[in-house]
Amino acid sequence: MVKTDYNLIYLWSENARISLRELSQYLKKTPQRLRYSLASLKRDNLIGDSYCIFDYSYFGLILFRVYFKASYINEQDKVRIISEIYNNPYVVSIYELTGEFDIVIEFACPNSSRFNKELKKIITLTPALNEYKIVLNIVTHNYPRNYLSNNLNPLNIKPERIIGGDRERELFNVKEMNVMKNLLLNPTMRFVDLADESGLNIKTVKSIINNLTKRSIIKGFKHIVNTNELGINKNRLFLKLHNISIDREDEIMEYLLKTKEIVQVNKTVGDWDMEIDIESLDRNKMRNIIMELREEFKDIIEKYNLIEFYSYYKRSYLPSYLFNEETK
Repeated sequence: MVKTDYNLIYLWSENARISLRELSQYLKKTPQRLRYSLASLKRDNLIGDSYCIFDYSYFGLILFRVYFKASYINEQDKVRIISEIYNNPYVVSIYELTGEFDIVIEFACPNSSRFNKELKKIITLTPALNEYKIVLNIVTHNYPRNYLSNNLNPLNIKPERIIGGDRERELFNVKEMNVMKNLLLNPTMRFVDLADESGLNIKTVKSIINNLTKRSIIKGFKHIVNTNELGINKNRLFLKLHNISIDREDEIMEYLLKTKEIVQVNKTVGDWDMEIDIESLDRNKMRNIIMELREEFKDIIEKYNLIEFYSYYKRSYLPSYLFNEETK
């Protein structure tokens, strides 16, 4: 059995556009060997699709997360339901949980009215999704999978990416929209192809991407990691908080940032105040983190819930409807 190269998975999943030359420098392996290893990761379904992290709040969008308790019976029904949802122009992410909820759909919409219309469309098309809970996402803190790395600390992997929150809406020109449209469709597209598809020269494309990155519109490029296939335990911890001060909130966020197994934190409005995604190669380690978190912050944690995370079917940060008119 071939030993899993977690350092390679870490680097490639955290920077989907990393070059073979950079990987070779970090891992001290030849580009030829790494090319074969990367192909194997894709072939064996250990690494999934890539995605560009756009900060949707700069587009004047609101993120709604809907947790469905589906009444489908078999795998075929599930595949059909997901395929019907996948191409909705306001849906940015689809994933599956195991437990109280089954399917989760994330919508990025300009307002609550549009979200309500799109939710009703999906429920009409897929009657099995007739029981659900809605959560409004305020801000997301995305962290690298440091638990996979073996003392690697690449300069190009940020310790934290903050998406959403209170932002001033920005306006984008046609060239910027064309580049972002193609990055949304294919985040790892080579610059020469990106230039061709965008109708621009390579220098202009690179300049646009650099500018969007400096403005924090683009916050990175990542790969979906198929945690099930890799034997990684993944759970979402839901917290309802009370009596929380600004100082205490800062303390819990600092704790979450420093815990290597925590890969994402969503601050929300709804049944919960926080959703915390925890991953670990050791199930006992995950249990200990949850126990420690509950003990350390027992004064502000009113109640909690834990649900196993199963699989992503779609992950992105911008809805496709944004590009239906502007880029024509």
